[in-house]
Amino acid sequence: MSSINRRTFIDRSLKGAGVTLVASSVGRSLTAAPQESRKIGYALVGLGNYSTHQLAPALKETVHSKLAGIVTGSPRKIPNWKVRHGLADAHIYNYENFDSIADDSAIDVVYVVLPNSMHKEYTIRAAEAGKHVLCEKPMALNAAECREMIAACKANGVFLGMGYRLHYEPHHRLVKDFAKGEKLGVPTYFQGEFAFRIGGPGQWRLKKELAGGGAMMDVGVYCVQGARYAFGEEPVAVRAQEFKTDPVKFAEVDETISWQMEFPSGAVANCTTSYNARTNRLYVSYENGVVEIEPAYGYGGIQGRINFDKMEFPAVNQQAIHMDAFALEIMEGRPPAISGEEGLRDMVVIDALYESIQNHGKRITL
Repeated sequence: MSSINRRTFIDRSLKGAGVTLVASSVGRSLTAAPQESRKIGYALVGLGNYSTHQLAPALKETVHSKLAGIVTGSPRKIPNWKVRHGLADAHIYNYENFDSIADDSAIDVVYVVLPNSMHKEYTIRAAEAGKHVLCEKPMALNAAECREMIAACKANGVFLGMGYRLHYEPHHRLVKDFAKGEKLGVPTYFQGEFAFRIGGPGQWRLKKELAGGGAMMDVGVYCVQGARYAFGEEPVAVRAQEFKTDPVKFAEVDETISWQMEFPSGAVANCTTSYNARTNRLYVSYENGVVEIEPAYGYGGIQGRINFDKMEFPAVNQQAIHMDAFALEIMEGRPPAISGEEGLRDMVVIDALYESIQNHGKRITL
């Protein structure tokens, strides 16, 4: 596949998501080409590292989106956000007065960037306030909560999208395209690994009440996602095994999980996630070749190869493209391509993986 064909592919793929690419003034990152003057206003709920260092800067690179408000339980953060992002007091909320966001016409979308246990509550409250919702991964603590969130958004006539930024990243869009079997033949085997060393024990991600689980809920979900879009089908059975080297630090949540997924076509996925290791890889074997992406799941620096041929894609701001794609879907009244249903499908798999662990690696059918 030549560089020209690669560029043609990325343009065609992202146009399929409702986004036309043009060069950005920021390095080699890309953003959506303007189609109309109106911008969709986003309110970020939760001002942790991801909102501060990824989403808010990305909104400055978008064309169809803008930062219109914030919701925080930390008053000390407000002055800095007001100065850096030009926010007026009228668009700043806390968790107690959040529901009054219904009267804020500047805000179209509530982006839920909170600990996992709070996703359901704020998605439902946002929907009842008449706001569209983007929700970070994992969608909720379990599939039952996901179904409640989907139902609430449908009942209130708003869109529910998932914060799966990699669906807009060119290497991963290529993997999705190859699932059709038209270029390298049918995909038959997937290997996904995503792990990092999490650091100090005091953070919310190590508390089950807030996180719902450990590495699986945090970064393992990327491997579940990767296998599903690499094969273009849903798993029919799973097995999982959990390992702990530090039972004190990881007393409440999983440290390391390895698991297998079986698919209707006969394809198999073998995956690992951990809070106490370092790996970041996606590998797919096809009838007529292989695709490998390493590092695979980060915010930038993604590299890959097709057989022995290096993928040569321009760098993109994943979050900017994602938020603009969702903005265009809202403007055009199109249901989101990466919807709450997508988040639910992952949680169905993750629920089954935890069930398998509780049953000593038993095969669980879906």
